[in-house]
Amino acid sequence: MQAPIPLRDVPQSNIFRKGDVFVLFGELFGRGYANGLINEARAAGMTIVGITVGRRDENNALRALTAEELAAAEANLGGRIINVPLMAGFDLDAPAGTPTPTDLISGMTLKSWQEDKLDWAQIEKCRAVGVQRFKDSVAKVMAELDGMIPDGSNAFFAHTMAGGIPKVKVFLAIANRIYKGRGERFMSSSALLDSDLGKLILMNFDEVTANTFQYLIDGSAAIRARLEKNGGQVRYTAYGYHGTEILIDGRYQWQTYTSYTQGKAKMRLEHIAEAAWAQGIKATVYNCPEIRTNSSDIFVGVELSLFPLLKALKKEGDGAWAETQWQACRDVLQEGQTLEGLLQKIDDYNDSEVMTRFRNFAAWPMPNTAELADVMIGTSDEITKMHKSRDALVTDILSALVLEGTGPLMFRESSDPAGPVLWLNHDVIAKQLNMMHR
Repeated sequence: MQAPIPLRDVPQSNIFRKGDVFVLFGELFGRGYANGLINEARAAGMTIVGITVGRRDENNALRALTAEELAAAEANLGGRIINVPLMAGFDLDAPAGTPTPTDLISGMTLKSWQEDKLDWAQIEKCRAVGVQRFKDSVAKVMAELDGMIPDGSNAFFAHTMAGGIPKVKVFLAIANRIYKGRGERFMSSSALLDSDLGKLILMNFDEVTANTFQYLIDGSAAIRARLEKNGGQVRYTAYGYHGTEILIDGRYQWQTYTSYTQGKAKMRLEHIAEAAWAQGIKATVYNCPEIRTNSSDIFVGVELSLFPLLKALKKEGDGAWAETQWQACRDVLQEGQTLEGLLQKIDDYNDSEVMTRFRNFAAWPMPNTAELADVMIGTSDEITKMHKSRDALVTDILSALVLEGTGPLMFRESSDPAGPVLWLNHDVIAKQLNMMHR
């Protein structure tokens, strides 16, 4: 892909109605991007069906939800959950009696991990076991789901799976240096990706973040054929990240968080959508903006791209509601600190020579540098200190707004999608939000 393909206009069409079925392919935990789609599906009167990733027992064996867990998960979703464990990735899989990838890396230490080597033949056997387990579970899910989607109805499959970092102590220490470290504590992301540990993580990212989208598309082929034969339509969506256009120097320019370790897996996700599209399957990856979530908080500086959304709200509407959002952001700053001063820091950050060098779409995802860490983490720390409390930040307000805006954009665009990969940048999100709050 040579350049981002932005969705510029707020979509108006909607083919989904009561009796149609919305399928969440990924378990719903807390608040996140998926909530926006679920809210739209519920407003359209669709039947909501979810899945579970399952849980691990004391021996790390994968199991279905208990009756109590299932009831809580269904209450959280607001729909029925098919209780077949669909845990993605292979970090805890292995042929019987042999070590899992997590076992193989559990002995790595902060001193040894860059030289430690893995048994790639064993890793490949583990991957094969994990993939087959997942595909077998997808088949069971689809067999149950088939009876829940009536002929003549439409189906919306929303893929939400992402991640894949094995749970080992050494990685937390490494991550703290790569994503939070400055000066003597800085570590290059290239050091991780060049190691056997990094290569394993990238493999698992591919399985969790990208390949599961292919397994969903393939596994639902029979349902798709039946529905389309009887006049129904089927749509697939997935959440991507590949940088975002934000307002820099008065115009929307692409920029990105660096170093985004899952970048190659997100591009693989895009390629899967493109291949499906070429076969006549309406699958679309929506590349969404940077936001703050529980999982993204380890990436210090990822939130800096959020602040220019405030300017986009005024540029794309500038009504009373937009001013209310500015005031809400002012209210969480310390006395003597101004929102204008904060936004000037962001402008200076984006205009810096260091950050300008990382606005290279063709080279994405780029590794980090010590110079980048100093500028990005330093700016993040300075802005956080401008707030009254770390528990109430401007970025909390703006993250919620992005979530609110992306749901209807994805839902309605998917009725008649323009292509397999689209960017939801600050301009169209601001347009959507202003439209919703007239």
